[in-house]
Amino acid sequence: MKTVLHDYLKDTRALVLAKLDGLSDYDQRRPLVPSGTNLLGLVKHLAGIEYVYLGTSVGRPPKEQLPWEADGSVWEGADMWVQPGESSEYITGLYREACAHSDESIAELELDAPAEVPHWAPEKRRTTFGALLIRVVDETAHHAGHADIVRELIDGQGGRDSDAMDDAGWSEYYTTIQRAAEAFK
Repeated sequence: MKTVLHDYLKDTRALVLAKLDGLSDYDQRRPLVPSGTNLLGLVKHLAGIEYVYLGTSVGRPPKEQLPWEADGSVWEGADMWVQPGESSEYITGLYREACAHSDESIAELELDAPAEVPHWAPEKRRTTFGALLIRVVDETAHHAGHADIVRELIDGQGGRDSDAMDDAGWSEYYTTIQRAAEAFK
């Protein structure tokens, strides 16, 4: 089970990073929905997720505390967007380091190993490594879906099935769905 979860996590991490390919720094950072969701911010957020849940929570904190955790700005959403002084190389490198750190935890720990999430309510903090691994797989997949949509808004590049049809086919498909929705206007 652990191997299956780990393989899925590795694949989904790669999908998230691939959404940055070929984009300018501006396009990687710009928000395209009212919540402010942006591609590089998702990567930054996922770096923290990996470090906290598969590192700190199992007694394996990162070598250095993340700046937005150290200053508390994480609680104001600072992990969801990238400041001008944070390069895309820094953020993607940080994510890769966080993933490697998590991979070590996955290799070393059993799914039933005890864990404690520091920012959860005291009565809910205690859990297991397996529960947190599932949470990270879920979070990563969840945000990979966001990344698919944001990338599609930037340049039309869709998700995994984007090559299932050509542009004309997708246009026809979209029109079919729009017509079905209009029945409820």
